[in-house]
Amino acid sequence: MNHDEPRDYITIEDDHGNLKEFAVEALFDMKDESYALLNAEDETIVMKIEGEEGNQDLVGINDPSESEAILAAYQIAVEHAPAE
Repeated sequence: MNHDEPRDYITIEDDHGNLKEFAVEALFDMKDESYALLNAEDETIVMKIEGEEGNQDLVGINDPSESEAILAAYQIAVEHAPAE
């Protein structure tokens, strides 16, 4: 996937202390919560955004079925949104 626009990148540390760089693909709200869609070469994850603007943290979603449901709902919304 090649995009001309600059991207924000974030480094995530997993439970085993391994660091991995992800591109921030999208920020979106769903059910009064804010989420970040992050993408690495071999992995796409959704993380919850918590805190106030200027002091926000990304929090992992521990329930894989919740994460998959959020990602699926996001993809459906994107497919049905008019192109810019």
